[in-house]
Amino acid sequence: MRIQNSQVFHYRLPLKAPWRSAQGDFSTRSGWLLCLETDTGLLGWGDCAPLPGGAASDTLLHWHNGLPGLDLTQAQLRLNQSAMAPAARCAVDTALADLAAQQSGLPLARWLNPDADLNVPCNAALGALNETAVARALAALEDGFEVLKLKVGLAGVAQELAWLRQVADALPPGIRLRLDANRAWSESDAQRFIAGLNGLPVEMLEEPLARPDLFRLTALQQQTAIALALDESLPELDLAQAISTRAVRRLVLKPMLLGGPRVSLDLALQAHEQGMACVVTTTLDSAVGTLAAAHLAAALGNGLHHGLATSSWLERDVGRAPRISGGVMRLGAQPGLGFEPNWDELS
Repeated sequence: MRIQNSQVFHYRLPLKAPWRSAQGDFSTRSGWLLCLETDTGLLGWGDCAPLPGGAASDTLLHWHNGLPGLDLTQAQLRLNQSAMAPAARCAVDTALADLAAQQSGLPLARWLNPDADLNVPCNAALGALNETAVARALAALEDGFEVLKLKVGLAGVAQELAWLRQVADALPPGIRLRLDANRAWSESDAQRFIAGLNGLPVEMLEEPLARPDLFRLTALQQQTAIALALDESLPELDLAQAISTRAVRRLVLKPMLLGGPRVSLDLALQAHEQGMACVVTTTLDSAVGTLAAAHLAAALGNGLHHGLATSSWLERDVGRAPRISGGVMRLGAQPGLGFEPNWDELS
């Protein structure tokens, strides 16, 4: 089987509400879909969606033209030898994996791991912690979510702890919270915030330090039973050292930031060997990126709730996003990603 044709489609998807974090706000999600067509008629899809300010499009727009005529092994070797931006690499890696899984007759998750469960528990993505967070949390409970994620680091430590207590007081037993500071705090503010979480049902805190280093992260983790997690700082740190030292208890894997599902899976396996857990999340991706992250999460099969329930933030999408019911994303059994495009959204 050889790649016969390669196309890139631009998309621009408005959000229903601005996405806020300590790293900045955005109200649209833009990117490029890569479509690889084989001489057997299969279509493989990948998503290239750098976060605002990130680079990738030029690399992908020029690089993909060299794929027609190659078989999947040759294309993968060329990808492995390239120095592409992570989001562009994610698109190519996903599209090639999609084709390989389709050729094998397997859903991508089961091509990655034959024992993968295609039902993946998800956390609710509630956005910023503020005075309206209680209402959003209660709505997520009605939708069946058991783990709720909030963005923190957007207001003062004392104010956010007060809002967080209001949310916790409104939750029934057994519901857990995840928090993402997006590198908002100094070490002293992070210590104050973590100390204030005592007695609250918080299971994970992502990226607490504005200037993360493994020594300071290790010290913070030793002060709390809550799992601290690395996310967007992973590309900046020594990954091998971060895993071997177990500076934190969890890694958050975003295929869009790491270079694709297979790179992310390799990282997860390394972390697992050292006793670290991994959570897969999107970067508020299109349906293609969400599907890639979902199949990766299913392949991990670690029983954790993953950050995949983000498609509801989009006004529209490039195709049908995976279905979520009762807080569980249910992937279909069709081979590959299972993506069906909405051609009206592609240009």
